[in-house]
Amino acid sequence: MRAQLIPIDGSTPIDIVKDLTVVGRKDECDFCLHHKSVSKVHCVIVKTDGLLLLRDLGSTNGTRVNGQRVRRAALLPEDQLAIAGFRFRVHFGPDERALAPRDRTQKLSAQEVADLVHKSEKRGREPASERRSHTPLQPKVLPDIYPEDAEPAE
Repeated sequence: MRAQLIPIDGSTPIDIVKDLTVVGRKDECDFCLHHKSVSKVHCVIVKTDGLLLLRDLGSTNGTRVNGQRVRRAALLPEDQLAIAGFRFRVHFGPDERALAPRDRTQKLSAQEVADLVHKSEKRGREPASERRSHTPLQPKVLPDIYPEDAEPAE
């Protein structure tokens, strides 16, 4: 999937090529917007299968999707994205690169599948102390939508 942010002002489109793109004013960011209204590390854009996920990183001037200030959002085709004072249109298109052999589904023989299942079962019998522990999920602290920007109930 090819994902682009097309500036509303008609300037050059920005290709989102990395799986995780950091947007901000710092030179170390993947996508730099050099303006004082943009936070040093403003937001991140995560590229997934057919979707872009956006997460505001507590920026001062906020991030808006279709006019709504958000902490996080899914970006769909033709959505309007505003990062501080910069406005973009989200565009998806076909990927221009050809698939490399490693990008294709790997074929496994029946024996290879049996070996993988056996290794998995064997690992399940290990003492709990030898298995990898997983970090527990942390509760969400920040709201997805700011209360002052929520639409009034009718």
